[in-house]
Amino acid sequence: MLAWVAAAEAALEASGAAIRPYFRTGTLADDKSDESPVTVADRKAEQVLRAALLAAFPDCGIIGEEFPPHRPDQKYTWVIDPIDGTRAFITGRTTFCTLLGLLEYGVPVLGFIDQPITRERFWGGRGVPASFTGGFGGKMGTRQNVTLAGAEFSATAPEMFTPAQMARLDRLKGAAKRVYWGGDAYSYGLLALGQIDVVAECSLKPWDWAALAPVVEAAGGVVTDWQGRKLKLGVTEGDVVATANAALHAEALAALG
Repeated sequence: MLAWVAAAEAALEASGAAIRPYFRTGTLADDKSDESPVTVADRKAEQVLRAALLAAFPDCGIIGEEFPPHRPDQKYTWVIDPIDGTRAFITGRTTFCTLLGLLEYGVPVLGFIDQPITRERFWGGRGVPASFTGGFGGKMGTRQNVTLAGAEFSATAPEMFTPAQMARLDRLKGAAKRVYWGGDAYSYGLLALGQIDVVAECSLKPWDWAALAPVVEAAGGVVTDWQGRKLKLGVTEGDVVATANAALHAEALAALG
């Protein structure tokens, strides 16, 4: 996996350089067909990532948020979200991230959560230890002894859940110690650092979750859908729950019903 890691880090350095000139400059956003915002920074960053990854691995597939897929049926496929948390980006918050995941036959095996402004990067995967660089320091590793009653819970926003999903979520977050809204993919990096213990979300696309599971699991956590199934392209429908340890995961699934 070392060659994959080296190529991904080089690609992320290039995409960060493409994003930073637009941060807090009044960059305007357009609305896509699903009414989610997109900026020129999103598109430029994905173009840079695609070019760098295909130069390193020309036989790989690519799935990205902003452009059509490239050979997505390959054994190895990169999955790109150039700016996860575009709303945070356009409002000057540093909780947006660039997400880069690698799938093997549709299963996430390597992931990167990159914050190009604070220069924080979380990564890990199969055979790749959980790692963190930049920012304000910290050591990768989830809280292995925390239970749901003592857990710090986070989710991006209430509007991502249907009423039926929110009813299930209410049972989970009601059993946790504290609840936080916001953070987008950055919350999963904080989970891997042992700062957050549970993240549960819905409506996620492959580019939203492909990078997350390898990072959290390399740090000692567990990531599945709300039914307890491991994440996989074509199987995962967008509902994801990530926890700090296996016992906590069982508690979370039971609460979700």
